[in-house]
Amino acid sequence: MASLIAVLAWLAFVAQTDITIGRMLMRGLGVIEGIERISSYLTNLTVLAVAIGFTCVALRARSAPGRFFRKPPVLTAVVVYIVFVGIAYNTLLRHLWTPAGFRSLLNESLHTVIPLLCALYWLLFVPRFHLQLRHCLFWLVYPLGYLFMTLWRGSETDFYPYPFINVSELGYERVLVNTLLLLLGFVLLMGVFIAINHRRPRPVPAVDARQPDGSDRIKDRSLNP
Repeated sequence: MASLIAVLAWLAFVAQTDITIGRMLMRGLGVIEGIERISSYLTNLTVLAVAIGFTCVALRARSAPGRFFRKPPVLTAVVVYIVFVGIAYNTLLRHLWTPAGFRSLLNESLHTVIPLLCALYWLLFVPRFHLQLRHCLFWLVYPLGYLFMTLWRGSETDFYPYPFINVSELGYERVLVNTLLLLLGFVLLMGVFIAINHRRPRPVPAVDARQPDGSDRIKDRSLNP
């Protein structure tokens, strides 16, 4: 299942990248402008994080980045991000346009299929873990960093990827209210995942095993679905 999610995320990200860069080239702009436009959208950045994270899980990567993404708190953060993207799109943005054909399939993959699969994977395979305050604060770095960079970039280029943070049309006061509401929604979603994690059965303590030669067997403490 992790492999399926990783493949879908990579395919969706590559397809969205191809469409965006192609559209920018048709407007007489360059590839760099296309990459900048791709990185402006929370959906694209989060799907990329999903692709990287679930690739590490599927391959059981033992490199430093691989072990990092396989940690239950880190993978949980990635799942919360993509679920938030799906909820935000389907409640706030879906009515703004109606894609057809391949664009419709891609749109549903990005905002519905991948978030649902990630949530299902988390429910089925991510074990209960000890949650600390630093984990919760760590989860907030990504959305806060995105908002800061988007507003700063918008002040320089006058481009805002989402209408509810468009300072040019709404003004800073309304955008501030909208961002606070979005952050509140994200914190509530975090609370749901934290509550589910807390109610899960405690894992059975690992028993140290020994090899036939009497040496200790080193257990992998990262996520190993």
